[in-house]
Amino acid sequence: MSERLPDFFIVGQPKSGTTALYEMLRRHPEVFMSKVKEPRYFASDLPSSFQRHSDAPPLTYGDYLALFRDARADQRVGEASTAYIWSEQAAQRIAEARPDARLIAILREPASFVRSMHLQLLQIRIEREPSLRRAIALEDARREGRELPSTMTRWPQVLLYTERARYLEQLRRYRAAFPSEQLQVLIYDDWRADNEGTLRQVLRFIGVDDTVAIEQTEANPTVRVRSTRLEDMVGAADLGHGTLARAVKATARVAVPSRRLRKDAFWFVRRRMVFAEPPPVDERLMLELKRRFAPEVEQLGEYLGRDLVRLWGYEGLG
Repeated sequence: MSERLPDFFIVGQPKSGTTALYEMLRRHPEVFMSKVKEPRYFASDLPSSFQRHSDAPPLTYGDYLALFRDARADQRVGEASTAYIWSEQAAQRIAEARPDARLIAILREPASFVRSMHLQLLQIRIEREPSLRRAIALEDARREGRELPSTMTRWPQVLLYTERARYLEQLRRYRAAFPSEQLQVLIYDDWRADNEGTLRQVLRFIGVDDTVAIEQTEANPTVRVRSTRLEDMVGAADLGHGTLARAVKATARVAVPSRRLRKDAFWFVRRRMVFAEPPPVDERLMLELKRRFAPEVEQLGEYLGRDLVRLWGYEGLG
């Protein structure tokens, strides 16, 4: 069992229910999900330094295999790496390693996806431009390596929001590498409208009992950052950067010996002090984005045999 590879992969999109799906699958007795939610091992064309802290992706094949060594022989093994959907190499590399794998993708209306992705990257201190309109206007410069936060000089693609919504191109990479029956494409609206029913579809798709009762959950909600300076201060304290931060962290170690509890405490502070409800939607910008994405949505709907134009409100955009 030391050479066990996943039987299925949740490949994306981010901000589309993938974390909630991962968490619910973890609770199924016939499923083993890697404790590291985003191993990203097969996205070899994307820098491994994007994720930090203790949940960083495995560096070697042996490290990757170790994530699944605790799985029982009667369990279906899976992992969830949203980078796989927009990696140009992941589909082929997964196919070479596990040609019979099952793949699950969740797609969200592109304009709302872009907005949610921008807020997420602000939240985790990857993005520094608080205006989505301005961030999109910077895409050409960022593609050339300009106007980038210092942490993103090696991976500017992360901040090319509109390129990350090229769903048809992404799906075609998987359809080229796998038979169509091994790829399950879910629509985020269906997931939100019927969480339990959509979960049952996934359970049947990966070949486990779909009648098991599993508590529904919502994970990784969209928020806004109240203050980037305050967020930086809390983040520095968490990481122990700076004299004051190291003193705070040392005191925390004495007061709360458990590393897990300390981490939970820092996240509680961040949620209460740093984050707030997302800002009101800029309806004008959303309309502009929908007009931009309209050809993609129409072609994607034809590709999937689904009327996404109507479902996602792309009728009569003018």
